[in-house]
Amino acid sequence: MQRFTTRPEIAGSFGVVATTHWIASSVGMGILERGGNAFDAAVAAGFALQVVEPHLNGPGGDLPILMHSARTGEDLAICAQGTAPAGATIAHYRAQGLELIPGSGLLATVVPGAFDGWMVMLRDHGTMRLRDVLEPAIFYAEHGHPMLARVATAIAELADFFQAEWPTSAETWLPRGRAPQAGEMFRNPVLAATWRRVLDEAETREGREAEIEAARDAWYRGFVAEAIDGYLRTAEVMDASGHRNRGVLTAEDMAGWQASYEAPLARDYHGWRVFKTGPWGQGPVLLQALALLEGLDIAAMDPSGPDFVHTVAEAMKLAYADREAYYGDPAQAGIPMDRLLSADYATARRGLIGAAASREQRPGRIPGFEHLADAAIARARRVVEVEASATAGEPTMAHLTDRRGDTVHIDVIDRWGNMVSATPSGGWLQSSPVIPGLGFALNTRAQMFWLDEGLPTSLAPGRRPRTTLSPSMARHADSTAMAFGTPGGDQQDQWQLIFFLRHVHHGLNLQETIDAPLFHTGHFTSSFYPRQARPAHLMIEPNVGEATLAELTRRGHDVEVAEPWTVGRLTATRREPSGLLRAAATPRLMQAYAIGR
Repeated sequence: MQRFTTRPEIAGSFGVVATTHWIASSVGMGILERGGNAFDAAVAAGFALQVVEPHLNGPGGDLPILMHSARTGEDLAICAQGTAPAGATIAHYRAQGLELIPGSGLLATVVPGAFDGWMVMLRDHGTMRLRDVLEPAIFYAEHGHPMLARVATAIAELADFFQAEWPTSAETWLPRGRAPQAGEMFRNPVLAATWRRVLDEAETREGREAEIEAARDAWYRGFVAEAIDGYLRTAEVMDASGHRNRGVLTAEDMAGWQASYEAPLARDYHGWRVFKTGPWGQGPVLLQALALLEGLDIAAMDPSGPDFVHTVAEAMKLAYADREAYYGDPAQAGIPMDRLLSADYATARRGLIGAAASREQRPGRIPGFEHLADAAIARARRVVEVEASATAGEPTMAHLTDRRGDTVHIDVIDRWGNMVSATPSGGWLQSSPVIPGLGFALNTRAQMFWLDEGLPTSLAPGRRPRTTLSPSMARHADSTAMAFGTPGGDQQDQWQLIFFLRHVHHGLNLQETIDAPLFHTGHFTSSFYPRQARPAHLMIEPNVGEATLAELTRRGHDVEVAEPWTVGRLTATRREPSGLLRAAATPRLMQAYAIGR
């Protein structure tokens, strides 16, 4: 068996942290070394990531969390995905001449949820004070951090646009009248001041929990919400539609929303129990794909060979077809999740995996929901003649343009067995103009809604967009536990599925599994503006070998060979029954980092 390893797997017994940036991993480990638990460490790392990877996430973004509490034994999901504003109606957006919600600008904004998600987890499961977890991020925002080359490139490519159309972004990202250089120390003093004011207001209260509640008030019912409201009431900014539009988010929308807990969805697979968020995220596609593949001999396939790649890609096409037809906010629409995850349904669908690559969109036809399957097929066939602007919001990887945002990921396990998998995103510097006086931009998650009536993903006030953000946890029958995930938009559950299958079936450790060649398909309708599909598309790293590439082409896949080491940004942590902790992070892009001791 061919193995691909560029870094050693990390091991320890005190704690492990793996994130998409070395500074955030160091911040998280520092919290563990000072006596904090996994929840404290994840919060501190999350805020640090908002500073050091601003092209991938920000304070105005969104957040799903999966967590395991060693104290209670509970597995929980925290939904910090904000909802559509009261003014976000299909009629209003259609009146602006829109057929799709733009991938950038103010019309694409929903309630920013990340801050509340971190606060709720810190309040209920952490041990540290607000100052302890915020101070590292404040330090890097105030005193500076080395600018990543990819951030510098993204800013340079948008410098003229910022100066002409988004002057508040120019003030933040072009502080010397030019784009920062790679490696240059970069500061965001306005953001640091925002967090300091939150701390000042919080520390007028007595007690840890009271401080956190005061911080939530400052953000959602105080000066932060007021600044956002004041700017959006009058600002009309250029977005990906090619026109200047005004947003609809208000202070009232922010005040009326809060992050929430829910039970994660789960499914058993070869001795493991795998946990994902509900269908307001795309996470259930991984569970559906596992159900499809459970009846096949994955262990007998070469994990980089054509049988493995073809079979997994075809299973993903089927699972993602169901995502496009049926997923959405279960609080506002009926989602046939029990049927989608059932063994009988998987058995019936498994027979659709044939010897040749499918070019069809094939959602299952569930009694009572057939109209949603028909609508999804029609949407995929719709030709969208929209040229994405320089500020379009599609998460991408290194093989695509740096002008578009992406996501970050955090995995933490502490010495007690507490576990966190979190995938913060949104509020990218490319997505939306900086809010004056706050130092950060808002999210563009509303682009995942459709302006068609009657769908689980139709734009509607108070509805959660069906996000792509998708952390993962898994627990084996022997009590081995894992937290893992990746940035990457529609690719997140594709790369995680490949990672999990290779780890379970092929004897690869975490690092070997992450380093093995990755692939994904763009066959289905994209979640991001301009919502296009690429039937039979398959992007794959070249180190699978020429024979595999040739055979996949012969089977009908439209093979796109990526540049070496450019697909996927996986990180993972693992706790073994002995208490030994392991962690790994992708070498791709040379930003992710795993630490353990």
